[in-house]
Amino acid sequence: MDIDTGVVLAAGEGSRLHPLTHNRPKPMLPAANRPILEYVLDALIDAGIERIVLVVGYKRDRVQDHFGPSYRDVPVEYVIQSKQLGSGHALQQAASVVEDSFVVVNGDRVVDTGLVESVVEAADPADAATLAVLEHRHARRYGAVTMDAETDRITALVEKPSDDDYRLINAGVYLFDRSVFDALAATEYENGALPLTSGVERLIEEDAVRAVRTDGLWVDATYPWDLLTVATEVLRHGIVEGHQRTPGVWVADSARVNDDASLQAPVVVGPDCEVAAGAVIGPNVALGRNTTVSANTTLARAVLDTDCRVAPGSTLLDCVAGQDVHLGADTTVPGGPAEVRVGDSVFHERLGAVFADRVRAEGGVTCVPGALVGTNARLGTGVVVDGRVRANARVVR
Repeated sequence: MDIDTGVVLAAGEGSRLHPLTHNRPKPMLPAANRPILEYVLDALIDAGIERIVLVVGYKRDRVQDHFGPSYRDVPVEYVIQSKQLGSGHALQQAASVVEDSFVVVNGDRVVDTGLVESVVEAADPADAATLAVLEHRHARRYGAVTMDAETDRITALVEKPSDDDYRLINAGVYLFDRSVFDALAATEYENGALPLTSGVERLIEEDAVRAVRTDGLWVDATYPWDLLTVATEVLRHGIVEGHQRTPGVWVADSARVNDDASLQAPVVVGPDCEVAAGAVIGPNVALGRNTTVSANTTLARAVLDTDCRVAPGSTLLDCVAGQDVHLGADTTVPGGPAEVRVGDSVFHERLGAVFADRVRAEGGVTCVPGALVGTNARLGTGVVVDGRVRANARVVR
């Protein structure tokens, strides 16, 4: 089938990723050193999509300002979901700007071109929908799919599997004809929201959804520390911008890396970054645009977004920093196993710390593994951060 339009659902907030989504939507969080949404648009364009419709909502200016009217010479049209009432409701907002058949992709997960191509190539005009599915060891986390292997028909979407017997998940890459809008219109809201999967389930009841199994790249961030895994996967697959100096080491042309600094693969250093003498960067480190890492600093398994500053003598392990984070001299984030509390839930993860946008830390700050520091927080000299620090808080000794 000839498909030229791709609809990207990028209106959601990503509340479980707080405090990083305080100022921007989940699709604009960093996958290595670029926004997640860039990878989604790249996948569509490289698969031959010639027109992109972006459904935006929460903090939509962050998306629109970043991409503008086109991306890689492909026109981008924006449709606004004023209230975040679910992914199905988001797609309904695009009903007036799409015709015939079109691709739909979730904008908050990194996917590669192969996922999109597999759906387009497998699509049959007789089907209302085609859905990419893939094997995943954590199907219980994402919701499972069952299919008939002989007919390639989706037989059920299992939102919350009760056991680990399920292996296939919905990759969030679809090809629909316009009947999806009829299915959504006939579907009742659930707890004030209309999920896209509810409309798909109605089409499944009509035996109208084809499955295509794929093994392409698919990686999601549910919680802030998942951005470390996202970066690791992006680096492992080599879908990184910048000149590859040596295997697994990407450095932008405008970056400045001192000859006495050490870059240990895999690592990416973004545009206009500066890495000083004696710094040891990597493995599994991503530096966003205009980030400065000062002398004798050690970073491993870390993601630093744009405009960050790390002062001399600091150590950041298993660390995520949002935009415009400034960490003073001798900041220590030791990393390792942590007990992280989010609401009423407790997670056992490998996490040093998460610093949300515009955090300022003075010299000698130490973070106990699992620290979550909110937007605009101020950490005074020599403080020890344990647990969660609220947005705009000031912590002193």
